[in-house]
Amino acid sequence: MPTPPFTHGAPGAAPFDAQSGSFLERLLFNHRLVVVLLCAIVTGLLGFQASKLRLNASFEKAIPTGHPYIVNYLKYQKELSGLGNAVRIVVENPQGSIYDARYLATLAKINDAVFLLPGVDRPFMKSLWTPNTRWVGVTEEGLEGGPVIPDGYDGSAGSMRQLATNVARSGESGQTVAHDGRSSVIYVPLLSSDAEGKPLDYQTLSADLEKIRTQYEPQGVRIHITGFAKIVGDLIDGLRQVLLFFAAAIAIAAAMVFWYTRCVRSTVLVVLSSLVAVVWQLGLLPTLGYALDPYSMLVPFLIFAIGMSHGAQKMNGIMQDIGRGAHKLVAARCTFRRLFLAGLTALLADAVGFAVLLMIDIQAIKELAIAASIGVAALIFTNLILLPILLSYTGVSARAAQRSLRTEDAVDTGGAGGRKEGLWRFLDLFTRKPYATVAVACACVLAAGGVLMSQHLKIGDLDPGAPELRPESRYNRDVAFLSAHYGASSDVFAVMVKTPENGGCSSFDVLRRVDALEWQLRQLDGVESVNTLALLNRRMLSGLNEANPKWYELVNNQGMLNSVTAGAPRGLYNESCGLLTMYLYLQDHRADTLARVVDHVERFAAANNTADIQFLQAAGNAGIEAATNIVVKRAWYEMLFLVYGAVTVLCFITFRSWRAVVVAVLPLMLTSLLAEALMVVLGIGVKVATLPVIALGVGIGVDYALYILSVMQARMKEGMSLSDAYYRALLFTGKVVMLTGVTLAVGVATWVFSPIKFQADMGILLAFMFLLNMIGALVLLPALGHFLLRPVGAAAPGPGATGQTKGIAPSQDGVLNGQASIS
Repeated sequence: MPTPPFTHGAPGAAPFDAQSGSFLERLLFNHRLVVVLLCAIVTGLLGFQASKLRLNASFEKAIPTGHPYIVNYLKYQKELSGLGNAVRIVVENPQGSIYDARYLATLAKINDAVFLLPGVDRPFMKSLWTPNTRWVGVTEEGLEGGPVIPDGYDGSAGSMRQLATNVARSGESGQTVAHDGRSSVIYVPLLSSDAEGKPLDYQTLSADLEKIRTQYEPQGVRIHITGFAKIVGDLIDGLRQVLLFFAAAIAIAAAMVFWYTRCVRSTVLVVLSSLVAVVWQLGLLPTLGYALDPYSMLVPFLIFAIGMSHGAQKMNGIMQDIGRGAHKLVAARCTFRRLFLAGLTALLADAVGFAVLLMIDIQAIKELAIAASIGVAALIFTNLILLPILLSYTGVSARAAQRSLRTEDAVDTGGAGGRKEGLWRFLDLFTRKPYATVAVACACVLAAGGVLMSQHLKIGDLDPGAPELRPESRYNRDVAFLSAHYGASSDVFAVMVKTPENGGCSSFDVLRRVDALEWQLRQLDGVESVNTLALLNRRMLSGLNEANPKWYELVNNQGMLNSVTAGAPRGLYNESCGLLTMYLYLQDHRADTLARVVDHVERFAAANNTADIQFLQAAGNAGIEAATNIVVKRAWYEMLFLVYGAVTVLCFITFRSWRAVVVAVLPLMLTSLLAEALMVVLGIGVKVATLPVIALGVGIGVDYALYILSVMQARMKEGMSLSDAYYRALLFTGKVVMLTGVTLAVGVATWVFSPIKFQADMGILLAFMFLLNMIGALVLLPALGHFLLRPVGAAAPGPGATGQTKGIAPSQDGVLNGQASIS
């Protein structure tokens, strides 16, 4: 049965037809209670599911598994002695050297404790106390060798002398033992899952390592821990402070919205609807089998931020209509019908910005994109549908409604053309030729500067250690200690040399090529040392000839080469002798260092690969990061092309005008260029943690242009001048664009105090992009509009020809007397 018309509450005004509007509007608003109950049930269910959400990370998810280098690594992973995800635990004796019985006893206990941790690849774990740390030497009886810890070790002075001799003969100085002899390393390769097949829990592993540090440091040692697992553990530990910043952002946003409205009920509903979207997102993640990781844990705030932006627009429209005398239900429906399409398009643009990240061959970024897309989908229901329905029940305070029209009333009573005051009058100047010309010229200069600066943008890490953490963090101090005392960082780049099976790895032709590449790599900046089977052969031949340097050579004697290979550490080749591993110990993992190594090995491989011998990249943490940098560099430009292409298509569908598309998109492009320049100034490289930011900035930034330009275009189609249309857009949506831009920028700017550096960097970049996109929508958009946009139809109506009837002033969307002019 059709719902009968009803009076909207303004004296003398025409009744509102409840069957007017689109099918979607009638379906939702004629069944409001059902919609609210359904949303409440979904929120309760997903809130319960959110309690099951896990915080974890995966080494494999943070690398591009489809890249040829990573394919090579995964193919031979089981034969590479843990050359991937590993932790290094440096145990230092601050009171002396490692040749101390008390130190060695403590080291043995730490070694045993680490050995028993879940997820440790025990056969390949290495320290002074593991049997795979061996020495090889030449004696009167020929080649001899054995474990570095001597048989019958008893902690006596004689055992210490024998240990020192074995360390010297092992070649472990600078790798397992520090050059100064005051510390040693426990190398701990990790599996992707524990004994029960569950994914490795990095938070638990990091906590276990911290327990070991806390337990044994009081026994006279200092412990330094590095590796991907420890980085992730520290980032997850920092989540508590991230939640504090999230709470601060909510408080700031709520305070700013209340300052604007002076209405408690509407402020609470805007914040509540945005938080409901976050609850839905967090509840859907475990339901679909996903977890939050350090790279995606900022996504809930972005969803809240987007929700606040759209919610404030809906609240503002309803508040203005109630101020004109409309019934709260009429105001909610009219605001829904005039802003739903613009809001939906803006959210689709946000979703496109996130979805483009799915093309990047890194699972962590794909899951970030999925998490963000889920959040945007939730916003369509919570902020575009649920919020207007809730406000149709509560309305807004009378004071807030009247206050929302104060500026407009001043215009309506200002005589012909209206009286534009304060900031709105200043912004309106950019619709005129002199100011528009200056604005566009300044934008061109800034764009040129941004292009020049962005040429210096680097891919990958620009600093040693973990750029995700502060330079003064415990982790980065541990990395600095390792680099200072071991002659090289913990960054290992491994080149795999595929040879014929069953002894091919020891052939002279193979070792000759390996020897040539080794010598060349030693000359590269950033390469501290190289370890290969060819080098071992040189050392052994010299050793067999009383260390005569003339014999430091690779001889073409297959019997000798086979003899040395048989006694070589298994990590230099695999069991079938069909794969050699070249270990490069790098000074750091900066992008330039990795690029030099990769380029040189690629050129060498192109010149020396044969049907039987192939030099393959890359393993080791540095090799994997090099592959990641290559993928990120390619994805950076593809991502920008796709996100701008998709936003352009969405804008064209919305505005049906190439001129409007140019006006909307050019300010976004300027923001992207200047954001890249800011990354150069701040020393931020493009990597897994930073790659999504520019795409997110474009998706979120287009919201401002869509809300302002949609109102401008509608007014200009009615015949208004650009100046009048822009001013009407400022009164209706521009105020809220400014409010949300400043609010969100202030909210994320608080992140600069975070102990997690990449969160602080993201806070700076997002605050910059929020503000610049806002300024672009308020200044550059009307300036471009002066040159590109033209009014359509009849001349703008003067005062008194507005179509106003008794009871309600005309709304900015063409809603007159509480009835919609748009069906």
